[in-house]
Amino acid sequence: MAQKTTVVRAGAPRPGPDDIPPPARRAGRGLSPKAIPYALIVPGLLVIAVLTFYPLYQVVTMAFQKVGLAQVRPVNPQPAEFVGWDNFQQIFENPLFWSTLRNTVVFAAAAVALTLVLGTLVGILLNQLGKVMSTLVVIGLMLAWGMPRTAVAAVWKWMFDPDAGVVNATLNALPDWLTGTLLGRADWTGYPWFNDVLPIYIVLTAMVVWQSVPFIAVSVLAGLKSVPGDLHEAARLDGAGAWSIFWRITFPLLRPIFTVLLVLSVIWDFKVFDQLYILIRTLNRDAANLSIYAYAEAFSAPPRMGTGAAIAIVLTVILLVITVFYVRQIVKQEELR
Repeated sequence: MAQKTTVVRAGAPRPGPDDIPPPARRAGRGLSPKAIPYALIVPGLLVIAVLTFYPLYQVVTMAFQKVGLAQVRPVNPQPAEFVGWDNFQQIFENPLFWSTLRNTVVFAAAAVALTLVLGTLVGILLNQLGKVMSTLVVIGLMLAWGMPRTAVAAVWKWMFDPDAGVVNATLNALPDWLTGTLLGRADWTGYPWFNDVLPIYIVLTAMVVWQSVPFIAVSVLAGLKSVPGDLHEAARLDGAGAWSIFWRITFPLLRPIFTVLLVLSVIWDFKVFDQLYILIRTLNRDAANLSIYAYAEAFSAPPRMGTGAAIAIVLTVILLVITVFYVRQIVKQEELR
């Protein structure tokens, strides 16, 4: 076969790279560049749909049905009866719902406030330490944060055990006038921490704050590392104190980080379940929160899974309202700036 040659006349410009037409795309081969990103996220979306959206759909469906053992047994299950808003009406008319809601809100407010304040202080302290010491402390904090919550709850329950706990032994070792003045009690032998609501939530708050502070501290430390040191130096030269520097320079720059930490802390502390369940074991009506109440309704005899699902939906809606409200306030403040 004769080769085709191209004759370039003398004086004519040679064809450049831009003058050469692109090769024709073969039909049916490969994806277009615009379709590649969507094809890559399809597996992730399928996993999310199976593990998140489908269970959520089932919970929402059950909240409007009467679901018990007859509906979930593996052999000859009975169809669920649609009851509309009856499950929600039952929980709103039950005084236990309002007491558990009060416990949930009060605990979450105290735990979130303490976690953010202490975590921020620890993060600022870490920022002042040397590199080696800061690394060692961060490793210790992350080990505490990474411990399973059930293991942490078991250790804390042993610490506050009425007979063998180290907390009662330590309080008894202190002078009677000190514990009597500060805590209103001198003898702590056999003191039951898990019989009344207030001691239960004191232990729960201390435990949750202890395990949540490391995440806040490390996050604040990462944010402080991104703040230019020249701003702090200039503020010190102008005579600003540490408190003024934090509120006028550091906090505004780290506001997005604090926003995320606040929202995450609210979500986590509103949904506390396993720590409280291990502390009280059985359903203590006075000490239960919304998560324990939903679990008890769904799995205690006789099981009322539709009512438990309705409580879970109410808890989710409360969290969505709080999160959306706070984020909108932050967005408005940023727009005003």
